[in-house]
Amino acid sequence: MNQKLSGHCHCGEVKWAYPLKLESATACNCTLCSRHGAIWAYGYLEDGIQISGKISYYERGSKINQYSFCSNCGCMMYYKSNKKNENGQIRIAVNLRMIDQPALIQNLPIDHFEGLESFEDLPRDHRCIKDLWF
Repeated sequence: MNQKLSGHCHCGEVKWAYPLKLESATACNCTLCSRHGAIWAYGYLEDGIQISGKISYYERGSKINQYSFCSNCGCMMYYKSNKKNENGQIRIAVNLRMIDQPALIQNLPIDHFEGLESFEDLPRDHRCIKDLWF
């Protein structure tokens, strides 16, 4: 999918734009992602992913990632790494549940991440976004 995607929170205060080619999305079963039902699209801040609006932040435990929520309606919008990678980039993931046009992504395959115990990528199965969403 080469189309630029955009999303916003429930109240419309916070917005994101995702300009990257999207070939899959990720669902994680950690205690935070599963509670919010997040479906992630990854990239780096340097890739042109744009965020705007008033955000509240949450960091848990080791503070590896900073989770970002709309300060008004509370929707989980994105997270970003608190540390640059070996190439000096900051990893970011936008929550595809906030997408403006869900039909654009409904057939993308879902990658599953075991974030509760093992922190491992799981084998891809036959499910796609519409199986989790629609």
